[in-house]
Amino acid sequence: MIQRFDVGPRLSEMAIHNGVVYLAGQVAEDATQGIAGQTQQVLAEIDALLARAGSDKAKILRAEIFLKDLQDFEAMNRVWDAWVPEGHAPPRATVQAHLARPGWLIEIVVTAAV
Repeated sequence: MIQRFDVGPRLSEMAIHNGVVYLAGQVAEDATQGIAGQTQQVLAEIDALLARAGSDKAKILRAEIFLKDLQDFEAMNRVWDAWVPEGHAPPRATVQAHLARPGWLIEIVVTAAV
């Protein structure tokens, strides 16, 4: 069985199947903030979605980070490093990408165990 959450016409925010939770790409609600603020917003949304699924950031299996500008890499990493629980850093990829909206500086996709 597949459970879908916050299903819209184009995407679901989250799906759970076989003990694995798959999150849609998470972006900042307030795109006027800089990279640190947007990263904090995105990580808070990931925390909230994982909690709804009965999971948490220590159970992340993989993270994919899309940055509008690689010049933001170090500032984003400072926020990321403070957020990731010690000893639970997941496999991760970070790439530069054109994001769907001009104000978005970061989008993160997460897969986690439940």
